[in-house]
Amino acid sequence: MKNPLEAPRFFSLFVLALLLAPAIGASAASIPHGTVDIVAENQWITPGRQAYFGLNFRLDKGWHIYWLKPGDSGQPPRVEWHLPTGLSAGEIEWPAPQRLGNSTIVDFGYDDAVMLLVSMRASSTVATTEAVQLAGELKVLVCREICIPGKAQVSMALAIKSAPPEVDARSSELFAAARKSLPQKAPRDWEFKVSDQKDSFVLTARLDRQTTRAIFFPLEESQVDNSAPQKFTPDARGFQLTLRKSDQLLKPITRLKGVLEFSANQAYVIDVAISDDHIT
Repeated sequence: MKNPLEAPRFFSLFVLALLLAPAIGASAASIPHGTVDIVAENQWITPGRQAYFGLNFRLDKGWHIYWLKPGDSGQPPRVEWHLPTGLSAGEIEWPAPQRLGNSTIVDFGYDDAVMLLVSMRASSTVATTEAVQLAGELKVLVCREICIPGKAQVSMALAIKSAPPEVDARSSELFAAARKSLPQKAPRDWEFKVSDQKDSFVLTARLDRQTTRAIFFPLEESQVDNSAPQKFTPDARGFQLTLRKSDQLLKPITRLKGVLEFSANQAYVIDVAISDDHIT
């Protein structure tokens, strides 16, 4: 059953799904219980410039794919790119995930629809041409009660022009929505501290404002018990979040890294040193 506190996120994902519905750039490839295609942000590639593309997933109701750190099970999507000489692809940029699963196993991922952003760089010496083929071999695990591995060949053709890039109006809202879902750097005036307790980590945040919700997604495996409830305690200046330690944590750690989500489209990457005392 979905947590009612996550309703804003699901509304946001519904809006994103509507934006994703008209595929832009290439025909969709089939994956188990869904489709995926490549979407281009610009109308062409410009030598010496970076361009963004999206892996546009649309999934059948109830099925999901995984985040960079999948939680208790699963694997994130992987792409092996096959690009013309002079083009190179960056790493996938991951939106803040959802908690998926039950009381004993919790995974981190995405259902319904999601677009994963990928940057591509064109060298300054790449030749202009009417069309180059951008292709990738995708491996993905799609799950509900069971998991089904899938493969897909994704590709699209795009021109390389010496003119400055122009945004494709058909995809501009789609990329804007995808970027809003990416975790950001926390503001410099926010203060975080993590206290190492016997069986838990206590994350204290001083934001100089109240917040009604916070969920932590770890970027390191086997440190936090993913399936344990996260005890959220708000106060006038911020909050405390108690995270149960994983049974697989065999030695002390010095830092806690992860994504801290307050609401849909409001998530932050944190990397906090661990101490033995609390903020007061």
